[in-house]
Amino acid sequence: MTPMSAPVGSDRPFLNRRLAAFGTTIFAEMSALAARTGSINLGQGFPDTDGPAEIAEAAVRAIRDGRGNQYPPGPGVPELRRAIAAHQQRFYGLGYDPDTEVLVTAGATEAIAAALLALLEPGDEVIALEPFYDSYAACIAMAGAVRVPLTLRAPDFRPDLDALRDAITPRTRLLLLNTPHNPTGTVLTREELAAIAELAVERDLLVVTDEVYEHLVFEGGHTPLASLPGMRERTVTISSAGKTFSFTGWKVGWITAPPALVSAVRSAKQFLTYVSSGPFQYAVAEALALPDPYYEAFRADLAAKRDLLTEGLTAAGLRVFRPQGTYFITTDISPLGEKDGLAFCRSLPERCGVVAIPNQVFYDDVEAGATQVRWAFCKKTEVLREAVDRLRAL
Repeated sequence: MTPMSAPVGSDRPFLNRRLAAFGTTIFAEMSALAARTGSINLGQGFPDTDGPAEIAEAAVRAIRDGRGNQYPPGPGVPELRRAIAAHQQRFYGLGYDPDTEVLVTAGATEAIAAALLALLEPGDEVIALEPFYDSYAACIAMAGAVRVPLTLRAPDFRPDLDALRDAITPRTRLLLLNTPHNPTGTVLTREELAAIAELAVERDLLVVTDEVYEHLVFEGGHTPLASLPGMRERTVTISSAGKTFSFTGWKVGWITAPPALVSAVRSAKQFLTYVSSGPFQYAVAEALALPDPYYEAFRADLAAKRDLLTEGLTAAGLRVFRPQGTYFITTDISPLGEKDGLAFCRSLPERCGVVAIPNQVFYDDVEAGATQVRWAFCKKTEVLREAVDRLRAL
């Protein structure tokens, strides 16, 4: 057999042009760097401890009882859909029909992908808060739509509502919001959300909101956009179990929306995973019903860890932007004489044995985030203390 000098189809790149700019995610790169160097990984946002033992046991029990071991129903198991609807009513006074207005997904990641693929057509414009979580840009690209960033700028990272109004054109189809916001930790105020809602109604826009950190607001509370006048009928609300219950590997997410929007998103979702996480769905149904003290203790624990790492990063010479929510802290490295966050993060493991994420990868306007670095504090207290000790080398 004669070896081919070039792969089949080499006259055209194998990767779809819409995805060519994305490559390997920064999370994969930095997690691999942490493993290779034995560094403390404060980059990728996953806890280093499991969630409540009784919820883990609920998953084991579901497997043993044969619940979810075969394909679950397409919209999600009824127990979980009812639990999601009850959660929205309990915390926000939002009523959703579990049979027609709730859809279970393979984590919030699939919910985002399914929503954008379902609701967008080539040429549609999507306004998203920048810096944006990396899957937003990729999913907008896969849909053939155009992302229009609304940049949140240091030090306060608040949305410029006048700029938002100016960014809306006849081609704008959808607003993509994330609050509490990853990576900046900004929590949109009720007043900001009301102004956004007014614009959405005025211009007849759809809105997709990523609210996976809804139970990690350290000052004040979380306001779902769907709870504001005129928004329930045009909003797809996304959340998941991973961040709230520290079981990120289970990949159980969901959307709540009016029936027509749920039907549209489900039409795309069925050709992505179809269904997933069968036994875990039953366990998450029990998790959502945990009493208020669980949620309060969860938030208090992460707030203490935020403060511990905030103090350590400040002592290391970084400018710290104290987050209002999520489990990430954004810092500015320029007080250290550094100008390139990506180069800084790639050198950090050798310098002090810690891994972080450069925010510039979340920006179209790379200069706006060039000196920003994100650190995750969803780790054991002793791990954070060790990281703080190592960072003194800076």
